[in-house]
Amino acid sequence: MRTPLGILSKLAAMSRRSPVLEEPQRFLLLSIVIGIFSGLVVVCFHVSIEYLNWHTIHSLAPFSDVLFLLWPTLGGLAAYVLVHYVVPTARGGGISYTKAAVYASDGYIPFRSVLGKFAGCTLSIGTGNPMGPEDPALQMGAGIASLLGRIFHLTRDHMRRIAPIGAAAGIGAAFNAPITAVLFVMEEVIAAWNAGVLGSIVLSAVSAVVVSRWFLGDEPLYAVPEFELVGYSELLIYAAVGVAGGCLSALFTRYTIPLRASAQRLSGRRKLMLPVLAGLGVGLAGLVAPETMGAGYEVIDGAMHDRFPWNLLLLFGMLKLLAVGLCFICGTPGGLFAPTIFVGAMLGGGLAGLAQLYWPLETSSVGAYVLVGIGTFFAGLFRAPMSSVFMVFEISASYVIILPVMVANTFAIIVSRHIQHESLFEFSAEQDGFDLPSVEERRKPPLMHVEDAMRRDRDRVVSNRVSVSHALATLDKLGEHALLVEVRYGQWRWIDRREVERAVDRGRGAMSVTEGVRARALVRTHADVPMDQAMRKLAVYPVLPVASRMNPNYMVGTLTLDDIHRAFGIPAQDRPPVGKGIARKAGDQA
Repeated sequence: MRTPLGILSKLAAMSRRSPVLEEPQRFLLLSIVIGIFSGLVVVCFHVSIEYLNWHTIHSLAPFSDVLFLLWPTLGGLAAYVLVHYVVPTARGGGISYTKAAVYASDGYIPFRSVLGKFAGCTLSIGTGNPMGPEDPALQMGAGIASLLGRIFHLTRDHMRRIAPIGAAAGIGAAFNAPITAVLFVMEEVIAAWNAGVLGSIVLSAVSAVVVSRWFLGDEPLYAVPEFELVGYSELLIYAAVGVAGGCLSALFTRYTIPLRASAQRLSGRRKLMLPVLAGLGVGLAGLVAPETMGAGYEVIDGAMHDRFPWNLLLLFGMLKLLAVGLCFICGTPGGLFAPTIFVGAMLGGGLAGLAQLYWPLETSSVGAYVLVGIGTFFAGLFRAPMSSVFMVFEISASYVIILPVMVANTFAIIVSRHIQHESLFEFSAEQDGFDLPSVEERRKPPLMHVEDAMRRDRDRVVSNRVSVSHALATLDKLGEHALLVEVRYGQWRWIDRREVERAVDRGRGAMSVTEGVRARALVRTHADVPMDQAMRKLAVYPVLPVASRMNPNYMVGTLTLDDIHRAFGIPAQDRPPVGKGIARKAGDQA
């Protein structure tokens, strides 16, 4: 009997021998396969959590308050032991390990980390701990992609790109939102807009969501009520929701990170007390408000339909925040994706209910603010503006929601960054032993062009009628190694200082520059050309004419290596000597 991996190995061998499919086509086809397998694993993950949750919290806990304390404690402890002592590659955040696969380990993620993440997070979330399944699903998808990449014997370049493809499939299937998954992976995992991998990420995310909906149904996570912006004055309330979400996310980062570092420094038996402490805290919060346990999707749906008063919504949000912070500090397995959505939704709904009591103008329903609030705490914590906006849009399928969401999320990110510049995941990745690039480090710097360095004059240009002595005097005055000679309108050549000096020594100083010195042909460039392209030309020619795009015969300036050095701020004493090598190369080219 053939195993699925054996069948895949045979298909991989057949695809490599196929004369029809080229490497890019095989890569796209593999992206769909990754999406299918990741979707199946996430479906099993979801079913396992629901099954365990039903047989612990929902079936047995209502009969005893002790069980409310017992289940999160036992589940958190078992999950902690599993991921910290049995499968250590499954501990920590899924985002950090996936980014490490992209930047450090050539796309390699051991498959045992997928199994450990599956089992550990099922135990943790299924017994009521208030963590989310999306981040673990992201790492599981990346691990499946890494395994399939090894089976298909992908090149190292493709292996580095395979982890984000699986990550998008995993989080897309877990959250039932392919667009959000694609944007989140591009912003948070790759931290750059890579056109070479975008198509594959989209294919894997869509195929994973299709598989998930096939088994779990195509109903959205929330039954979103109809949204209507009553008046533009409401945007002030949405901005206040964003400010509150930004402050809360920054304070969460500021206070949990040092405590998490202290918890990680513990050793021996004291470390095993951490998940017990977190589980007891979760259980106590559950005794006060059972709605705070688990991922909390049903509670968010209820808040959208105005089933809770505003003060209760704020209570849910604060208790959830404390419980999640405790689990994060103590290392309880699970993700932060769902908890951030929960806290933001409760915050938005609570502030909306408060505003309806005191705001003098008409406002929308509380459900509208719950929907907008979903992205605020998420935006402040993850620092992913595009993902946070499109997440709410994808949930609501309403264009009217875009403006309030953009206002609220923009304020959330600005306030959060102002209070706490570094994001939570930069700190947590460092604590987990990774030195990964931040979004700012990965963001491409502005591309420099010829216009940023060129001289906008004609000082380096002489007429073909001037004498050799005049050309040498011009070179001495400018301190240059070469000059441009305009042989006729729109045509330029270049002359080398050493040849001009030799011509003067041989008594040719009175001759015209084109008669006394060899003027060599050269190429031109344009002001909008990227600097690296111009530098390739300057490796051959010591000076370049910069011609106009509107009139190629008109010179707008000149460019040399010294100009580029000045543009990059390289001091004169640190610049490499220019002259002999370039002149020899240019002579060979001519």
